[in-house]
Amino acid sequence: MGIFKKKTVTKTYDKGNKKPVIKASICNGEQVAGFKDLHTGKIEEVMLIKNQADLDVFKKMYGIDGEIEKEY
Repeated sequence: MGIFKKKTVTKTYDKGNKKPVIKASICNGEQVAGFKDLHTGKIEEVMLIKNQADLDVFKKMYGIDGEIEKEY
């Protein structure tokens, strides 16, 4: 009926100190989306990316436009 619609909640991240990245494994091709701290270089993993739809959900969840850099 439409009574219980899934709400899209836009989350925030520290845009001054972190940047969105995709950490990709060379061995098995596994990809994890997250945020890299610009000062320490540490990556905070947020979600597993299995396909383009997962990447689109991640971008929409955090309001990210454009391409996300991959790190190996």
